Amino acid sequence: MIKAFRSMAPRPPRATFRRSRRKLVFILLLILVPLSIIGIFTHGQKISYFFRPLWDKPPPPFEHLPHYYAENVSTDHLCRLHGWTPRSEPRRVFDAVIFSNELDLLEIRWRELHRHVHKFVILESNTTFTGIPKPLHFAANRERFAFAEGKIVHSVFPGRVATYGSDRDPFELEAEQRVAMNHLLRRAGISNGDLLIMSDTDEIPSPHTVKLLRWCDGLPPVLHLELKNYLYSFEFPVDYSSWRATAHIYNDWTQYRHSRQTDVILSDAGWHCSFCFRYLREFVFKMTAYSHADRVRHREFLKYSRIQKLICRGDDLFDMLPEEYSFKELIKKMGPIPKSTSAVHVPAYLIENAEKFRFLLPGGCLRSQ
Repeated sequence: MIKAFRSMAPRPPRATFRRSRRKLVFILLLILVPLSIIGIFTHGQKISYFFRPLWDKPPPPFEHLPHYYAENVSTDHLCRLHGWTPRSEPRRVFDAVIFSNELDLLEIRWRELHRHVHKFVILESNTTFTGIPKPLHFAANRERFAFAEGKIVHSVFPGRVATYGSDRDPFELEAEQRVAMNHLLRRAGISNGDLLIMSDTDEIPSPHTVKLLRWCDGLPPVLHLELKNYLYSFEFPVDYSSWRATAHIYNDWTQYRHSRQTDVILSDAGWHCSFCFRYLREFVFKMTAYSHADRVRHREFLKYSRIQKLICRGDDLFDMLPEEYSFKELIKKMGPIPKSTSAVHVPAYLIENAEKFRFLLPGGCLRSQ
C-alpha cells in the first residue's frame, strides 16, 4: 500500500522545473536560430561593416603635404612655400576622365580647369561597368562643351553587354577601360614631363591646385590629391577622406589607374561630389551601373520617392554603415550627414551659375523626375 502510494506521489518540483526550462530553451532556439539566419542574410553587409574594426586593418597613413594658397599671392611665392622652385614656363596639363553620365559635373570641372588644361581627354563606353547598354551621353551633348572644343580628345570604348546570369566582375571591365585610356592619352599627344590628372569626373581638382602643380618644379613625380567629400550636393560635406585622384609627371611607365600609387598626398586640393545628379533617373542609373551595383539589395532601393527622401535627409542610398576602421569613427559617422548652409570655397563656376545648378547648393535638395 505504501509502495502504491509512493508511485502515485507527484514529481519533485525541481525535476518539473528542469524539464520546463529545457522546453523553453528549445522553443527560444527554434525561434531565434531562423530569425538570426534571416537577419544575417538580410543585414549581413551591415553586420560585417559594423564589425569591420575587428576584422580589417586600415591602409598605411598618407604623408600629408601642407597646401598653401590665398588670393592675390604670387605663384612664385606659393612654389617656394611648398619647398619647390618656380618654372619659367608652365607644364602642359592633360585632364583624363572615364565618363559615364555626369554631364553637369563635367561642365563644372571643365569650366573650372579650362584655362589651365592643354587637353581634356575623355573616354566613354556604350555599356556600363556592369554590362548594361547605355547611350553615349557625352557624344550626344558635345555642343554643350563647345567652349572647350579645341582641347577635347574623345573616344568610345566598345563595351560588352552582359548576358543573363553572367558573373563577369565589373571591376574587370573598368580595368579594361583604364588600359584603353593609356592608348588614348598617347593619341592625344602626351609627352614625358607633362602633368597628367587621373580622377573620376566627380573628383574635381581646384584650379589653383592645378596652377600650382604646372608652374612648380621639384614636386613628387606622383601625388595623390586630397579632396573634400560631398554627398548629393555641396549641402552635405562629409569629410576629407577622398584620396584616389592623382597628379603625375608623365613618363614612359605611367599607367592610368584609380588606386593607391604613392604615400604622398597634397592636402585640401579640390572637391569630390558623389551622386551629385540633377535628375532622379540619374541616381537610379548610377546605382545599377557602377562597379558597386551589388549594393542594390532590394528593388525598393530604386524607388524615386525613397531616393528623394534620402537625398533631402542626407542619408545613405544603400542603407549601409560607414566604411571605417575604428568604432569611434564608425559611430561618429552613423546616421544622416549634417546639412551645411555654407557655399564658400566651392567651384567658382557653380556660384556664377547658381540658378542653373541650384540642386547642388544648400536648400536645393529636391530633384526632378
